[in-house]
Amino acid sequence: MKFAVIVFPGSNCDSDMYHAIRDGIGEEVEYVRYDETSLEGFDGVLLPGGFSYGDYLRSGAIARFAPIMDEVVAFAEAGKPVLGVCNGFQVLLEVGLLPGAMKRNDGLKFICRPTNLVVENNETKFTSNYEQGEVINIPVAHGEGNYECDEETLTKLEEQKQVVFRYEQPINGSKANIAGIVNEGGNVLGMMPHPERAVDALLGREDGLRLFQSIVKNWRESHVTTS
Repeated sequence: MKFAVIVFPGSNCDSDMYHAIRDGIGEEVEYVRYDETSLEGFDGVLLPGGFSYGDYLRSGAIARFAPIMDEVVAFAEAGKPVLGVCNGFQVLLEVGLLPGAMKRNDGLKFICRPTNLVVENNETKFTSNYEQGEVINIPVAHGEGNYECDEETLTKLEEQKQVVFRYEQPINGSKANIAGIVNEGGNVLGMMPHPERAVDALLGREDGLRLFQSIVKNWRESHVTTS
């Protein structure tokens, strides 16, 4: 499986994502700049964390207009796996691939620490290697991770099992303690915690590794089925 790591001006977790794929799960991966206009040859897309365009307008709001994003949208609409982490999640919200929006954290402070997450749905392309209800430990590092949506959207997310990860304890004011959601098709995941920073014991934790392994496993199974 071949992954593209999208790099925007201001990305700072692109190398973490790259090494999580290359060294963590041993798959092929390449950086793709924000001004490229093709994702041909790639099987999965990863939008990393950071401060795209300095977050000068609103997190992800300018990156949403980068040339490569038209291809990311088309990629997602074709049913291929797209993962956005932290700023990548914010970009997915801004471009409309996921519902809702992000606000500043309660307390208006940047939060950077290991955090317990509850796996709310292990029946997705991204979570099938976890147990339902399992508590995992993944680092967070964000100042604008307070997920917000209207009540109608929240009801829909809950009913359709689109809430994939939830903070075990309140951390940033996020509605319903939401830490990660998928789209209706189940092929686009946005999450604020950083699984790419939890793929090796040397990093202090390995709970993020199974997320990437899940993507590869489900991609291979789908290709065996369709081939």
